[in-house]
Amino acid sequence: MTDTDQAVIEVDGLRRGYSGGFEAVRGISFSVARGEVFALLGTNGAGKTSTVELLEGLAAPSAGTVRVFGLDPYRQRAAVRPRTGVMLQEGGFAADLTVTETVRMWSGVTSGARPAAEALALVGLTGRASVRVKQLSGGERRRLDLALALLGRPEVLFLDEPTTGMDPEGRRDTWELVRSLQAQGTTVLLTTHYLEEAEQLADRLAILHEGELVLSGTPAEVTATRPARIRFTLPAGVAPARLPLSLRAAAQGRRVEIRTERLQRSLAELLAWAEASDVELTGLDARSASLEEAFLEIAQQRRAGGLGDFDDQMAGAR
Repeated sequence: MTDTDQAVIEVDGLRRGYSGGFEAVRGISFSVARGEVFALLGTNGAGKTSTVELLEGLAAPSAGTVRVFGLDPYRQRAAVRPRTGVMLQEGGFAADLTVTETVRMWSGVTSGARPAAEALALVGLTGRASVRVKQLSGGERRRLDLALALLGRPEVLFLDEPTTGMDPEGRRDTWELVRSLQAQGTTVLLTTHYLEEAEQLADRLAILHEGELVLSGTPAEVTATRPARIRFTLPAGVAPARLPLSLRAAAQGRRVEIRTERLQRSLAELLAWAEASDVELTGLDARSASLEEAFLEIAQQRRAGGLGDFDDQMAGAR
């Protein structure tokens, strides 16, 4: 195993319980390789933030182990913390300080901190340096959170919902920053509700549901197990029953949707039939499954207790 393949985050049988008997994390295991972007996904209450807090060393696990750089982030926090950057869901800033004053205050407790101007330039806040924190928008506060997480040039960066509240431009800029940090060797673990964000950034991902790790893999592995779809509208007078029987078609009036595991073959068959039948397919749209579609279907199957088939598909994909 090379340095770039070595796991810098290792989680084994991790559990986290709270008073009253509630268990937010229920025996999950995964690892993150050096230089990898790894996304934790899940609905609200799935256990994402509870897991990340254990990785950050903010609490001790109820059971199982966490290792960051081979160290216990809770008991050996003094050795781990200087090498990590943490972006929490909420920063808790002093409202009356300016942006620059806030960064300089954090710099005072950060080993080897970047200059404040450099940190603000990274996240696009140079023009807001003299503005008081209370005057920032929600998206700008998230950028300030990110600037503070990057102060110490971290080897591992934890991002908890990093682009919440940002406008589309801010979100794209943050994605580019994460990519550039990865190119420089930074390992990134992020949680997000934006599935496009995970699809764009993550090398691998894990989906949590009610504290359990349902599956992990690359975005391509997850989406490849879901059928692609072809949608179109038939002309008046052409019944869906005329479509080739080999195409699994469902119709609502003249609007038709075909689900298929072989998109190219099914689309070629459909187009050949349309050409031979002199039928124009209006609004034709063919695409592979998105991570969002896969995630929603997995969540529905999990609630219904029918995830066994998906596990079998994932095993086949590997």
